[in-house]
Amino acid sequence: MSEKVRAAHRARIEAALKKISPAEDAALTNAASEDPDTALITELTKRRPGRPVAEVTKTPVSIRLSPDVLDHYRSTGPGWQGRIDDALRKAAGLKKRA
Repeated sequence: MSEKVRAAHRARIEAALKKISPAEDAALTNAASEDPDTALITELTKRRPGRPVAEVTKTPVSIRLSPDVLDHYRSTGPGWQGRIDDALRKAAGLKKRA
């Protein structure tokens, strides 16, 4: 959005806000605060994109694997890194993660 378009948009908003009387503003604010489906701006938090952070996160590492091993796991489709993790956990005698 260009600065010219943004300024025009801001001017329209300010003009519309000037048309609202203090009594109407108070009534709208009261109605919004009583509505359980309305989240006031003071209650909003910044949403971070992506998946929520897990309690126990995995550590990225660089590992050298034989091409045939890598091809085997990649050919099984999405989630192949997790399947490698499961195989390593089994080989190390560790419990499967939930």
